[in-house]
Amino acid sequence: MNLALFDFDGTLTSKDSLVGFLKYSVSGYRYLINMLRFLPYLILWKLKLMDNGIAKEHLFRIFFKGTNEDIFKAKAKEFSLNELDTMMNEQRVEILKKHQINGDRVIVVSASMRCWLEPWCDKNGIELISTRLEFKNGYFTGRFSTKNCDKEEKTRRIKELLDIKDYESIYAYGDSSGDDDMLKLADIAVKY
Repeated sequence: MNLALFDFDGTLTSKDSLVGFLKYSVSGYRYLINMLRFLPYLILWKLKLMDNGIAKEHLFRIFFKGTNEDIFKAKAKEFSLNELDTMMNEQRVEILKKHQINGDRVIVVSASMRCWLEPWCDKNGIELISTRLEFKNGYFTGRFSTKNCDKEEKTRRIKELLDIKDYESIYAYGDSSGDDDMLKLADIAVKY
């Protein structure tokens, strides 16, 4: 059996699902206010003075801390099932489907959040490794329950889930420097 690893945003999609989810989840006014509140963290991240995962955790804290878990997850599922298909790069999704037809094990490995990727992956019969949000007592804490699934964390999580030696060939698809470590695992690596 072969293994096919796909990044999600920018690889399978033509738009960023994080931005899409933020805009889908809150009013236009609240989106603008929250982005202004996030601006200092964005600047620090762009200047490479703050890690991407820390900046992203601040973003989620600003937008969603204290949100009811059931309401949040329902909104994420709604976004996943109603919006993600409109963001897809059809040619790349066809490559994924060919791997499925060939009987390969297909896994999406993404820094995006499980809450909106999982319903889409489940619908399409795809395994998922991703970043998770932390909920306690039915509310979002403003923190991640896992490390941001980016760069070397992608490789660590893949190796935690499976033994890559069990696969005849490994294919990996990505589009950014955040995928480079995962692409190094592959016999056949494609960077868009």
